[in-house]
Order: sequence, then C-alpha cells, then structure tokens
Amino acid sequence: MLLSLVCAAALASPFSPATPFSVDNGFAGREGAFVLIDCATGETLRHDPAACARKLPPCSTFKIWNSIIGLEEGIITEADAPFWRWDGVPRSNEAWNQDQTVRSAFALSCVPAYQHLARKIGKERMAAWLAKIGYGDQDMSSGLDQFWLPKAGVKPLFISADEQAARMADVVTGRLPLKEHTRRVLAQIMTVKANFYGKTGSTVQGYQGTKALGWFVGYVESGGKTYAFACMLRGEGVLGTDAREVTERILRENGLL
Repeated sequence: MLLSLVCAAALASPFSPATPFSVDNGFAGREGAFVLIDCATGETLRHDPAACARKLPPCSTFKIWNSIIGLEEGIITEADAPFWRWDGVPRSNEAWNQDQTVRSAFALSCVPAYQHLARKIGKERMAAWLAKIGYGDQDMSSGLDQFWLPKAGVKPLFISADEQAARMADVVTGRLPLKEHTRRVLAQIMTVKANFYGKTGSTVQGYQGTKALGWFVGYVESGGKTYAFACMLRGEGVLGTDAREVTERILRENGLL
C-alpha cells in the first residue's frame, strides 16, 4: 500500500516519485491513519485520508500541549525541575506513586501530574490557549483536568490525525509563536532518540463504545529537513506504544529514521 497523496491542496509528495513512500510493513493490515508533513514546504502524505480526518480523543498526546502551555505561562521551568509532589494516593501504575519532574512525568505519562498542571493553568487560560493553538474542537465541557481523556458517556475534546500533525508542524515552523525556552524544554522531554521526538497516547475505553485507540504524535529530523507526523491505530488491545512502533517502522523503511 502506498501512502495516499490525496489532500485538500492536492500537494505532491516531498519524496522522489521513483521511490514512493510505503506503509506496507507498518500497519500490516491494521486500522489506522498516518500523516506526514514536510515542515519546510507543507507537503503532506496520508495513509487512509478518511481515517486521517476522523476526530478522536487525543488521550495523553495532549501532554505535549499541556507542557507547552505550562512552559509559556511560567508554571513549568526546566525539564528536570520538581514538577509534581506525589499526593500519597496509591494508583495502579506504580511509577506514578512518587514525585515527578517534568521529564519523568512526560515519559511515564503520569496522568495525575498533568491533571494538576491543568488545574494550575486554569479554565480561562486553558481555553484561550486551545483557541490560539487551534487544537481540535476545543471542547473542555468534560472538565478542566480531564477533557483530553475518554470517559464512558462523556464527550471529550476531539481532534483528527490531520490536525495533530498540522499543530505539531505549527510548533516546529514557528507558526505558533513560542518562547525559545519553551522549545528547548519541549524538545528535551519529547526526545525518543536522536532526532526523533514524540508522545504516545492510549485508551481502552472509547467514547460511546468506540474501539481502543493508540496515538503517536511528534516530529523527526532527517536529511536537513523536519517532518511532523501523527499516527493513529484503532482495534482491540491497541496502545500508543503500538502506534510508536508503526511510526518508527514506516520512517525507518523510508529512510527518515
């Protein structure tokens, strides 16, 4: 299966037509979406354009934006500075039952730490930032500290893979004006490996009984260029780590990683 070049602006592939971008060994028949944007030209590649446009909860990929807002508002300082003091409440994820830095909370996807951050940001500032960013449908009705998290019977914020990749490209290109300090710390906490940055997101409980969902959103630097991406998988037992593996496989097999 070749990555579709069908998009609103009918953009051409940033890759040589002689070596079309392939996702055959990435998705391996699984349901999902993949969007890749050349941040220099805006050229966009899509696997399954309909799936790329489908709006779904961002899950823990919103930690990218929660971190950005916290940094811009001066609530977060440095990647390894104290961020959240464990509240003593035991949680099923043992790694969350300890104090966190920004780096550790991001890597561990520590939900209570980022819920605490959202409450410190506050409803008005959060809403203003979602509007400034243009983040999905900007729906915070399910609660300031949980609107990005799926919950049975409660509509969360929705965003598509197209939008996830486009908003990431806005950060990389500077279309979303951010402090240099914010960019530096964000890159530190998002680093997966050299020149590869991202955040997973997962849910086994979808809104209105939808399928389990896995996200991986970020960017990659390769050959002097930067590409923003968003990968989404849906199906039984799917996790964000699966979406990350799909992304790594696709990028590696196409010479970008």
